[in-house]
Amino acid sequence: MRSRSVWLVALVCFVATVASAQFRRRAPEPEGGPPEAEFHMARLAYYAVGCAGSRGYCNPWWAIDYPAAEAHFLPAVERMTRIEVAPDSRHLTLADDNLFDYPWLFLQQPGQGSWFPQGEELLRLREYLERGGFLVIDDFHGPYEWAEVSDAISAVLPGRSIVDIPDDDMLHHILFDLDNRTQIPGERHIRGQPMGGDPHWRGIYDDRGRLMVALNHNIDMGDAWEHADDPIYPAPMTATAYRFGVNYVIYAMTH
Repeated sequence: MRSRSVWLVALVCFVATVASAQFRRRAPEPEGGPPEAEFHMARLAYYAVGCAGSRGYCNPWWAIDYPAAEAHFLPAVERMTRIEVAPDSRHLTLADDNLFDYPWLFLQQPGQGSWFPQGEELLRLREYLERGGFLVIDDFHGPYEWAEVSDAISAVLPGRSIVDIPDDDMLHHILFDLDNRTQIPGERHIRGQPMGGDPHWRGIYDDRGRLMVALNHNIDMGDAWEHADDPIYPAPMTATAYRFGVNYVIYAMTH
């Protein structure tokens, strides 16, 4: 009996190890290269300890909703606009030589991932934004993560204020009129985890009034894309996330 128990424990451990490996092995690596279409979504890859995800994925924090978010959102961009869209995203670091070929960067989970660019990375991101790039920061919640993210982006763009994006800003009307600001929760929030507060769509402008950075605070746009086909996720929240995402893309490509 003791021998049988030992073998049973060993088998359980082996299965758990294999399952863990399967869960973790799909985490995407940074992948550069030039864009392959008129619009090619670019995720900003950064170093952070740990991983999380759903549907069998354990991704680094910067790719938390990959690949399901892209699989739903990118066809929607192509369907709702006349933009030629690449079928998947790039995962760019700030050191990538192709950074300046992408007008739109998507940064996820900067609070959980403790994102804080320094040195050459900070200078590269500042140059990217000042040369016309557009950064969307998504999925960070509560006052602690707000303090972390606002400190980080303020170091990148010192002296520039973070403000609430006005209702009449072109961003909110460039294709869809975003008058209904339904809060966009993560899937975990649908299941009961607190959101961290009211939603805020904030941004940083350059000297010409162009929006350089959009900050989605207490909002999880990426999760709404990822769970667009999940019956538990409310359709109005997914619709809001699609409309915001499409407006962000068009704004980035025209400003």
